[in-house]
Amino acid sequence: MSTDSGDGEPSHTADSETATEETGADDASLRARLELLEAENDRLRAEYARATQSQYRQTALALFALGAVALVGAVLFPAVREVLVALGGTGVFGAVLIHYLTPERVVTATVSDAVSRATADNFAAIVDALGLTETRVYVPRTDGSTVRLFVPATASADVPDAEALTTPFVVTDEARGLSLVPTGRDLVGAFERSLTDALSDDPDRLGPQLTDALVEQFELLDRTDVDSEAGRLTVAFDTAVEGDVAAFDHPVVSFLATATARAVGDPVTVEVETGDDRFEYLVTLRWA
Repeated sequence: MSTDSGDGEPSHTADSETATEETGADDASLRARLELLEAENDRLRAEYARATQSQYRQTALALFALGAVALVGAVLFPAVREVLVALGGTGVFGAVLIHYLTPERVVTATVSDAVSRATADNFAAIVDALGLTETRVYVPRTDGSTVRLFVPATASADVPDAEALTTPFVVTDEARGLSLVPTGRDLVGAFERSLTDALSDDPDRLGPQLTDALVEQFELLDRTDVDSEAGRLTVAFDTAVEGDVAAFDHPVVSFLATATARAVGDPVTVEVETGDDRFEYLVTLRWA
């Protein structure tokens, strides 16, 4: 029930003005806090990048110091000169290499995960809209030059040759589905360039090759376990850096399947399952 003020107007008008002023003050306070948080996030990102670069520089300095001490020791101790010269040269070379390879920009796992997740969601939505199956087949070209990810329209459909999968939408008498460039294509390319030997088509050797790359070279996984037999490779691991492993063409799964298809020269199907008490995920790759 409202009351009248001295001039006959209801007092609730003044109450509404007071409430509006309080709301405006709250909004201004929230905006100020948001600006402070954004500034703090920018500061933390910059500090993280500086800390990472500092670690590289400290490593370079330590190697250079070690190399310099070894070279000085080579002059003072002729009996072990060859060993000290080799050690000094290695230290100085490593320091120079690390100095020039120090990254100018550091991209956090959160950023890369956000990008890959959006791409995976988009392709998953396309697959759902087209009514395709959940089957994922990584198909290599006969010359081994590239691999395509094929999502068939029916589970019983034959897998076409990679030469027939050059366009995104496959509509032929033999097959219908979606053909895409695998997310792991460029990772596999970088991995193969780093190898001293070619990819092995033996599952017992191929599995360790791939998991070592994911842990040591790309740092997408922390620890893995591999089980293999003829025509099958199963990789167990904990949570990957790049989010949900069950997502469409996840980078870790895509790398494993694309590399395996290139190594064995046959289409590779993928199954992603929940692991046991030792590992969170099991990725099983199968081929003929």
